[in-house]
Order: sequence, then C-alpha cells, then structure tokens
Amino acid sequence: MNADETAWERRSVVPVVPPVAPRKLAKVPFVELADGRLQGVVSSGSDIERVYVSSITAGTHALSCSTNNNRPCGALHGHACKHIRMLADEAVVQYGLDRVARYLRVEVPAGDSLMSCIHGQPERTPAAVVFSRFLRHLAYLEVADSTDPLAELHWFPSTAPYKEVAR
Repeated sequence: MNADETAWERRSVVPVVPPVAPRKLAKVPFVELADGRLQGVVSSGSDIERVYVSSITAGTHALSCSTNNNRPCGALHGHACKHIRMLADEAVVQYGLDRVARYLRVEVPAGDSLMSCIHGQPERTPAAVVFSRFLRHLAYLEVADSTDPLAELHWFPSTAPYKEVAR
C-alpha cells in the first residue's frame, strides 16, 4: 500500500461515495443504511405537516412505517405501503441496487426490482432515532458556509477539498 491509499486514515475527513443518480429530496428527504435496516423519512402525499419514518430490516425484511409522532401507517397490512416502496426506490437511486440488496441480504434477479423480492411482515420499530437523525441533518443546512472545522463533525464524511495539517 502506498501513502496515498492510506492517507485518509490520517485525516478527520473521508471521501463519500457519490450517489448513483441525483435524488429528488421532496418525497424522500432522508435515506440511510444503518442499524441493520434500510430506513428513512418519507413525506406524506396528503399532509405537508406529516412525514413517515419507514424501514426494512436486513435479513428478516420486516417492514415498519409510522408517522413522525409514532402513529402506525394505515396502509401497512401484510405488504409494503407506498412509503416503504418510495424509500426503497430512493435507496436504489442513492446507493445502487447491488449495495442495497447486499445490505438487506436479498437476492434480486436480473430485471426484477428490489421490492418484488421483499416479502417481510409488518413489525414496529422505533421511529424516534431515525427521525432525530433526520432533524439533525436538517440542522446542518442552517450552518453558514465556512472552511473552519466543526468539532461535532470531525468524524463526518466530506467531499469538500481538504488541506493536510502539519503535525
């Protein structure tokens, strides 16, 4: 290994894998592969004040969807609701089908969609942690542009240019 291959280990920033394609953030403003789930926040189609926290658990493919105030999604009955389907579609746009399928531990035959291979049952999972992370991400949009480091983000991935600090 040469010095360039391990140089990221000496920095407080690491490169981010760019999205596979540009995403439309209005419908699914937050999507992540974390905590053993594909999870995120999906906007309500009928109420601008409401969002849903939706998830698919890796391995079991358990499905969960509830509002930001923990009311269950009325359309989640034995099959994925539209919020979960939208989340899965945006995850594929963000991370690519292969990466999402690998994370969820599902085989997706060529020509099939991710959701055609997910057959999990509804299972309530806590929405608060995902929603809190989403709100935290929104808070960073309010931070003024600066090249000064933010102490709480020293670990956060960055695509911004960086300069080596002399030790």
